[in-house]
Amino acid sequence: MTQPTTDAGKKADLAGPGIGDYTELEKILPDDYASALDRRETQAAIFLVKEYIERNLCRELNLQMVQVPLIVDVEAGINDMLDRDGKRGPIGFHISNDYDKHPIDAQVVQAATKWKRPALRELGFGVGEGLCTDMRAVRKDYFLDHDHSCYVDQWDWERTITADDRTLDYLKTTVRKIWKVLKGAEQEALDRFPALRADRYPELPEEITFIHAEDLLARYPTLPRKERETAILQEIPAVFIIGIGWTLDDGYPHEMRAADYDDWVTPTVSEDGRPMHGLNGDILVWNPVTHRRHELTSMGIRVNPETLRQQLELTGQLDWLALPYHKGIMSGETPLSIGGGIGQSRTQMLLLHKAHLGEVSVTVWPRILKEMCARKNIFVLE
Repeated sequence: MTQPTTDAGKKADLAGPGIGDYTELEKILPDDYASALDRRETQAAIFLVKEYIERNLCRELNLQMVQVPLIVDVEAGINDMLDRDGKRGPIGFHISNDYDKHPIDAQVVQAATKWKRPALRELGFGVGEGLCTDMRAVRKDYFLDHDHSCYVDQWDWERTITADDRTLDYLKTTVRKIWKVLKGAEQEALDRFPALRADRYPELPEEITFIHAEDLLARYPTLPRKERETAILQEIPAVFIIGIGWTLDDGYPHEMRAADYDDWVTPTVSEDGRPMHGLNGDILVWNPVTHRRHELTSMGIRVNPETLRQQLELTGQLDWLALPYHKGIMSGETPLSIGGGIGQSRTQMLLLHKAHLGEVSVTVWPRILKEMCARKNIFVLE
């Protein structure tokens, strides 16, 4: 494990996902890999898991499947910017429409995070009810490795809550319900496809462990974020890291988070009474195929008028308050909510014991990666 890390190293680790180097990727992809399922079985298992998760996620969280946009109007300000430094921007294009007399400047969504909150009101979801989507997106600024692609599929979900629900306990209760669904999907796949059972691929734990980003830093003070996650997952194979976005004691957030969806500034208290911050977090697990950290979902209680303003002020983006999405939150027209995005291909890759995202998702990959996978007996869909 790398020891110790400079400030520059920690800063470089904050935003950009992926490995970033194909020489390093070749070392990570297993040399002794053989898929437990053949190509047709894999397709059947993908849809088995997909159907199970959609049905049970809706049941556990009282959600309804709804339609979701692939493109949005730039003027609406509802595209997900993914981070606060603008390094991962969306694909934009101009729709000339009627000889440019009624044009639209559009963007391909990067996620449905900000679309979902207004949709709760527009579709009439009351407190305790919500929506779930079969979301597709494009993220052009990702490095294409074994578990990042420019094509993104997620179960993006959102649920209406009250002001009293904006607590750490409510967040944890919701996380446990999601974990129950993921664990159930694993068992469904193992029961239907016994070839997935193998001693070297242990099952997910029954319970997920919660740890705050501030405690994780205290536990591994010299390590950058990704290595802290790797270290904890080698001890505890499934964790929910709380408070992602708040600046920690080393002067950096655990990871950069956009200022206008998850709430990462609200003060909270740890179980032993210490002050903490943030009502959001990530589910991460240990992947026994790749022997790496594996993120499944990012989620959180969303900003209210007070925390939206505070977070935009901290990030120097107060001008965003003039956008329709932000105006809706500030006026109270947009309901309070909790929500998140569960990576579909990420989840399939984990539960079906695949070495590469391309085994369960059809997208574009560079030739260097496809040739690398072929040498390692990894069948990438095209």
